[in-house]
Amino acid sequence: MDDAQTPVKAEPAAPPASIEPRVTEFLRLGVLALFAYWSLTLVAPFAIIAIWAGILAVALYPVFRALAALFGGRPRLAAAAITVVALAVIAGPLAAIALSFAEAVQAVLAKLASGTLVVPAPPDAVRDWPLIGNWLHAAWAQASGNLEATLQRLAPSLLQAGGTVLGKIAGIGVDLIGFIVSVIIAGFLFRPGPRLGEGLKLFARRVAGERGAGFVDLAGATIRNVARGVIGVALLQALLAGLAFSLFGIPAASVLAFAVLIFCIMQIGPAPVLLPVAIWAWTAMETRATLGLTLILVLIGLIDNVLKPVLVARGLKTPMLVILAGVIGGTLSYGLIGLFLGPIVLGVFYDLVVAWMRSVPRPEDETKPA
Repeated sequence: MDDAQTPVKAEPAAPPASIEPRVTEFLRLGVLALFAYWSLTLVAPFAIIAIWAGILAVALYPVFRALAALFGGRPRLAAAAITVVALAVIAGPLAAIALSFAEAVQAVLAKLASGTLVVPAPPDAVRDWPLIGNWLHAAWAQASGNLEATLQRLAPSLLQAGGTVLGKIAGIGVDLIGFIVSVIIAGFLFRPGPRLGEGLKLFARRVAGERGAGFVDLAGATIRNVARGVIGVALLQALLAGLAFSLFGIPAASVLAFAVLIFCIMQIGPAPVLLPVAIWAWTAMETRATLGLTLILVLIGLIDNVLKPVLVARGLKTPMLVILAGVIGGTLSYGLIGLFLGPIVLGVFYDLVVAWMRSVPRPEDETKPA
């Protein structure tokens, strides 16, 4: 008798997957993206000010903590003191530079209007300059002999250039106001600083795990290094140079101090400004005053080599090319604030990228037995 084969029951087909959960998830993401976009459009006009305030708060927080302990545990007094000093030390010279530019342009325009502007005759050595020597000497001689005719010939170009200069000066004034507002906002960020830092770390952990929290710490350390090693030393050298120029009666002292600031932030050093000033002083000033000015300028030039290793723990790791790109790009994109903001932001991004690349395990490490 043959064994009866037991019929196999076919399993019921699985019901088609419902697309309702996916639609719901897409709707949630769409609503979240819409609110994120609206939020960004609302805060975009204040983004640069907020970022700069945060950078200042991070860079100056060790000073705030030390002052709070010195004042007997009074964080409000420490924050107020730092804000006042920052406004006096940082915003004060910048305001003087902006006013000096405006006064210089107004003085030139006033002399042009009254016809009292006199152009000295060009020296014969200008002819020997390569490429542009003969052309520059001829144009200079024409301007010194008949300034009115030269101005009439160059009137369209001068009007366009004057409008551009005035626009740039107005932009510097707007940036200066934004910078002052950033300093004031930074004063209110010192007390809640630890809570804000923990919030950033929590957000970074949600995005990239423990590595994200490490990136937040690295960003804070980089901000302090760049602020102290680049911005801080550059501001100190520019301030001392401006005081020396004013004390010895150097013309356009604030403009020269601003040039020192730019060269120092670019890590070129103050020599391109201090050396021509010293040479001019030896040809136009008394020997005793020139000797004193030269000694002061030499000391100002050596500050960079002395203070930077002290202020920056283990030295600044950000390459000079990155800082230079940050200075130029920041200034072109955001004006005066970008001059300081560019190297800090680009330096932080550079260090984060380097740390992220180094955190990837090597192939030989993955193949090693545990």
